[in-house]
Amino acid sequence: MAEFLGGWRRTMRCAEVTEQDLGRELTLMGWVQRARDMGGIVFVWLRDRSGIIQVVFDANKLDQETYHLGEVLRGEYVLAVRGELAPRSPEAVNENLYTGRWELMVKEAKILNRAQTPPIYIEDGKNENEAVRLKYRYLDLRRPSMQQMLQLRSRTVDTIRRHMASEGFIEVETPILTKSTPEGARDFLVPSRLHPGDFYALPQSPQIYKQLLMVGGVDRYFQIARCFRDEDSRADRQPEFSQLDLEMSFVEPGDVQHVVEGAFADVFQGIKGIDIPLPLKRMTWHDALETYGSDKPDTRFGLEIKTVTGWAEGCGFSVFESAAREGHIVCGLTATGGARFSRKEMDTLAEFAKGYHVKGLAWMVRQEDGSLRSSFAKFLSEEKLAELEELMLIKPGDAAFFIADSRLTALTALGQLRNRLGEQLGLIDHNRFDLLWITEFPLLEWKEEEGRYTAAHHPFTMPMEEDYQWLETDPGRVRAKAYDLVLNGIEMGSGSIRIHARDLQEKMFSLLGFTQEEARERFGFLLDAFEFGTPPHGGFAFGIDRLIMKLMDAESLRDVLAFPKAQNASCLMMETPAPVSDDQLKMLHIAVDTGERL
Repeated sequence: MAEFLGGWRRTMRCAEVTEQDLGRELTLMGWVQRARDMGGIVFVWLRDRSGIIQVVFDANKLDQETYHLGEVLRGEYVLAVRGELAPRSPEAVNENLYTGRWELMVKEAKILNRAQTPPIYIEDGKNENEAVRLKYRYLDLRRPSMQQMLQLRSRTVDTIRRHMASEGFIEVETPILTKSTPEGARDFLVPSRLHPGDFYALPQSPQIYKQLLMVGGVDRYFQIARCFRDEDSRADRQPEFSQLDLEMSFVEPGDVQHVVEGAFADVFQGIKGIDIPLPLKRMTWHDALETYGSDKPDTRFGLEIKTVTGWAEGCGFSVFESAAREGHIVCGLTATGGARFSRKEMDTLAEFAKGYHVKGLAWMVRQEDGSLRSSFAKFLSEEKLAELEELMLIKPGDAAFFIADSRLTALTALGQLRNRLGEQLGLIDHNRFDLLWITEFPLLEWKEEEGRYTAAHHPFTMPMEEDYQWLETDPGRVRAKAYDLVLNGIEMGSGSIRIHARDLQEKMFSLLGFTQEEARERFGFLLDAFEFGTPPHGGFAFGIDRLIMKLMDAESLRDVLAFPKAQNASCLMMETPAPVSDDQLKMLHIAVDTGERL
């Protein structure tokens, strides 16, 4: 039968003991990691969130009833012990445990609760099925690595909060029940009981609220915001997530960036002991795409992209020539050491590139002995081949890869190939953290299938002043006062300077295809607010979960959340989403169609 504490109070956690505690009587509580009955003496590893300590039940020093408690202990029993902290004998010291030089000699003990055999191992290093781990997450959380993750997460958030306070920010909570704004990802909708047929939406971000806080004179706002997006799950995405959300008045991009990069510097120093040089590097969206084939480039390695469209004109290879003639581009990169790839590996890389909507991948290899292998060199003259090798800086032992297609398609595909080659050739230092800002994104993106422009960032982003002239005649040419923070090829967060004038905001809605009535219906309250003295303002948001994922070098967000959703956005532990009763549906004026969908 389980016991209550009965007045016992824990002295400290298991792994918080120090040498100064030797000879003291301590009360420790936790879970039994394992128990070894050696006949007359029972060694127990007692575990809590701090770590493990060995406690010893010695039959020669205990009454029979207390010693018997040690004999019946099993894994995950909840145990309280009182005893004296003693040094281990030199031959018994365990250097693998922080507490391995000491042990607690038990005088009294209580089994606070018993446990069945767990369906998963409560220790690291076991290759457990993820679905089972998620179903029994409350057990999985007992593992040391999960406890370390939760503690690191708490320290990280605390560091961010202290930084924001030091910069003069006020923490303000914004509503969870808000209005659907279907310009972004899909909303999670919440039916209203008091307003039949109407719905709230869970916030994808506090974007509009934080802008209204600037109208309200808050000046510097932040919160650790809970956000919701009804998107398909993947390794770095969950339907609900936390982000640091901030907004500032009377600022330009550099002011916002200064605050954000300071927060990252404090986190990396406090959590990892790494000094991040400030200010961070800046790179325009255009340069990132041209050089790395990505708006979130991994700059820990080279393999920079070169455009050779001019060379391709009249080169003799029809694929390159037609691309240049049609206004497309020919671009390539040189992989040092790539000569080691076999023909089969080259074919595999070509299939990989085709997965990004290009027609093919051309390649050439200059062997160490000077001989040449290539998928296209036979179409080139010796002179054109020499020009290409000089342009691409190809040396013996190198391979070069080329794509000819429309500009964005070709660069994006080559950027993905670059990342793959970086891994395959061992060019990436996984102990290195490269942070940089990507700036001057396009304001708008043309959606062919919809026949209209959409906001590349969001509809409230300020155009760059020098590009105002193109808003009417060439909107796709307009750059935004937007900026993303990138870490090792992962987008950590996004921000921008916002529109703060009603006429410009209305112009933006018009460019996005909104009628005046639609704009009024969705965002009338914001347009009205702009009539009452709105200061210039801007902000940023970055994902806390994604930051923890990088700090812990985890492979999935599910490894850094206490209670994550599975790949299909379900909770295996609580079995959600789940049906609700007919009475609940009736109260909400909802009828559920359970028939088959086409």
